[in-house]
Amino acid sequence: MELLRKHWFDLGLGLAVVVAGFILVAHPRGLSLLLWLSLISLFLHQFEEYRFPGYFPGMMNTVMFASTRPDRYPLNPQTALIVNVVTGWLFYVLAAVLADRAVWLGIATMLVSVGNIFAHTILFNLRGRTRYNPGMLTADLLFLPLAGWFFQLVIARQLASATDWLLGIALGVVLNVVGILKLIDWLKDENTPHVFPARCLPPA
Repeated sequence: MELLRKHWFDLGLGLAVVVAGFILVAHPRGLSLLLWLSLISLFLHQFEEYRFPGYFPGMMNTVMFASTRPDRYPLNPQTALIVNVVTGWLFYVLAAVLADRAVWLGIATMLVSVGNIFAHTILFNLRGRTRYNPGMLTADLLFLPLAGWFFQLVIARQLASATDWLLGIALGVVLNVVGILKLIDWLKDENTPHVFPARCLPPA
């Protein structure tokens, strides 16, 4: 488990290559293609946040929570694993696998991507008085065009029913608020044995 806590984002990079290979072999189209690409973008986004440059955890704890222990509070490696792998990977994979059969799942995950675009491009930079934070490049270069393409396709071809929109928006809000923010709050522990390495803290 400790190995996974330290390297899940490295595993995600490997999975991005696997999914890219799947796309080249299976040739998915339409929403299916967009949602598989969205999964790849998630893996790359997490790699930017946690590995290179990788100081998102410390930045998040410092900028958003004014933490005096940014290497572990309130976001810690255990919480990061749960939020990103259990919540993130699970729903993005399901959205890609089900695609046209559950458009509401695609809507929900794309709203998570939109939430990341807003947080990384505007919120974190305003709060931290910075021009860049780890995760911003993939949010703007990958999440943004994919989300725009997805919603344009869904609306133009009328691929989503009213139920799809209601379920998708509701689940998207839940994933952004409960699946990310609330989980960080619920699992916070100043005395946690799980601590981010120094490379995960913002540069001086």
